[in-house]
Amino acid sequence: MSRVMLDTIKQLYNLVWFCKKVAIPFEVYAFTSEWKRPELDYETGNVINPADLTPCYEKKENVLVIDDHFSLMNLLSSKTNGKQLEHQMINIWRIAKSFGDYYHSAYSVPTRLGLSGTPLNEALICLHKILPKFQKENKLQKVQTIVLTDGEANHLGYHKEVQRRWENEPFMGVRQLPGGISFLRDRKTGNTYKVPYGWHGFTDLLLCNLRDNFPSVNFIGIRVLEGRGVTDFMKLYCDVYSDELTKLQNDWKKQRSFTIKNSGYHAYFGLSATALSQDTEFDVKEDATKAQIKSAFAKSLKTKKLNKKVLGEFISLVA
Repeated sequence: MSRVMLDTIKQLYNLVWFCKKVAIPFEVYAFTSEWKRPELDYETGNVINPADLTPCYEKKENVLVIDDHFSLMNLLSSKTNGKQLEHQMINIWRIAKSFGDYYHSAYSVPTRLGLSGTPLNEALICLHKILPKFQKENKLQKVQTIVLTDGEANHLGYHKEVQRRWENEPFMGVRQLPGGISFLRDRKTGNTYKVPYGWHGFTDLLLCNLRDNFPSVNFIGIRVLEGRGVTDFMKLYCDVYSDELTKLQNDWKKQRSFTIKNSGYHAYFGLSATALSQDTEFDVKEDATKAQIKSAFAKSLKTKKLNKKVLGEFISLVA
């Protein structure tokens, strides 16, 4: 993600500015496995251990595992005033800049804000708590959830009580969910989901579960892609010799973008990091109408290499 972090932040900021201009409430989260790393408290000299923190859930048998190091960082929020939001965005920009230009940047990445794995699946599970709270607090009928990532996430395991013959007490261990023969059941809705083989399929499973629980929410995926690995990503959702794969490849060659419709997202956009890196402006007058703001937002997303069809689909979902 380090090579495309700055380009991703540019598009994130366009979304934030759009929401701010139209007075749409928003929350921006970053998922990470770095925040809960042990760190020295320089005031007391004590080591802060994540194991001492309050557990985020009760570990029970047959419940999905959330890694102890997983965290969601609430980076930006519409609850802040304009001056504070701008200050936060400047600081995040500086960090993003240092990721892509480590040796020449005037800034460094703060402790526990470095890049880690891709705990996307854990973040999706957290949405079961975040979405209803966000929707209730802001009195919303429709909510858009946009996920930006440059990779796939690992399968999650499940808790299993283990009794070793040489120990007196059992302990709560972890087992993997083998694809094709395992099932997940949502006790709230009663729906059952077959665990697929591929890593990406497990994320789709969690997204399908979210869509069943929150029918008024649109789930939009944005996969930031470099030149390499594009076809491999397409093959996750298309057969090797299918017409659909050929169509996606042609879209990529011509427009550097494409849309996947058969994933767990309502729409999964593949976008070129090169296209995202092109400078765009989102500037409107203070007294602009909502129609003018929407038009400016659409214009800010238009680059020479961004597929107009993709742009239209994206706008129809979020605006």
